[in-house]
Amino acid sequence: MRDFSKRLIAWQKVHGRHGLPWQRSRDPYRIWLSEVMLQQTQVGTVIPYYEQFLDRFPDLTRLARAPLAEVLRLWAGLGYYSRARNLHRAALKIVDERRGAFPRRRVALEELPGVGRSTAAAVAVFAFGAREAILDGNAKRVLARHFAVEGVPGNSAYEAKLWSLAESLLPARDVPTYTQGLMDLGTAVCTRTSPGCAHCPVASSCVALKRGCVAAFPTPLRRKPARVRSVAMLLLLRGSQILLQARPPAGIWGGLWSLPEMPIGVDARAHCAAELGCEVGTPEALAPLRHRFTHFTLDIRPYRCEVSRVMSRTEEPRRVWYGLAQAEAAGVPVPVRKLLRGLRRNT
Repeated sequence: MRDFSKRLIAWQKVHGRHGLPWQRSRDPYRIWLSEVMLQQTQVGTVIPYYEQFLDRFPDLTRLARAPLAEVLRLWAGLGYYSRARNLHRAALKIVDERRGAFPRRRVALEELPGVGRSTAAAVAVFAFGAREAILDGNAKRVLARHFAVEGVPGNSAYEAKLWSLAESLLPARDVPTYTQGLMDLGTAVCTRTSPGCAHCPVASSCVALKRGCVAAFPTPLRRKPARVRSVAMLLLLRGSQILLQARPPAGIWGGLWSLPEMPIGVDARAHCAAELGCEVGTPEALAPLRHRFTHFTLDIRPYRCEVSRVMSRTEEPRRVWYGLAQAEAAGVPVPVRKLLRGLRRNT
């Protein structure tokens, strides 16, 4: 066990990542932000969002005092928007209930909205030098292969085995280096497909490699075919303006601005008059597009509609007329941004 952590620490010092933006600081706010953004999102995608977010919200207090809509606007395109909502809630909790003092212990960090055990441990390790075990997706894969841990990912007994291993492997010293090494090994060497076992610093003791069954760990999940949901989106144009509508606070794209929607097969002109309070000309069907979520695929059928008359119901607070250029920057989901961009090119 001790040899595993020793070799991993030595490898990380030479081959691991050292220049990531959040590695330049031990500020718990910055480290927490990076850990939340890195949940289910690759490093290369996160970096520009991380830097832009810090430019606007350089500290916890400014994040807590900002409107949620502004937080979501900066998060737009990064996906998994509940992370942004929880980030804002957690900032408010720390500022209002703890007078801005960031929790130092893992158990206290776990009380923050959106912070699970592994994220809390990572913040405690990198910000405060705590001796805590992490178990993110990369760490799970490394440990499952190295020790040939059998079981179904997500099963409580399986997870308990991995947590027990993760804790038993913790070194007495250099815990931040070891933790970063575990993450880096899973990212660069012990990858999901085509792992680079020849370059692995702990290959000599890897049980799965000795058995010749690295690909069998972790046990592959049987994925159900992704469901497809279909929806019509309306690009309602009034001169150089387009109508955006606020999404409900929870659920898909919760709190973001989006285009008005209607069920497939509904008459667009009748829907606009009855539900949106405006009269439109003959709708023009645009090229459909698909957007993949974790558990389903959204089939979007867009329609361009020229508004000829606006009634009072269109002007309610959750609906706003934006200039086309401003609409893209209003905090809209990725597929809506694509539709707006295409509309600008063809207008």
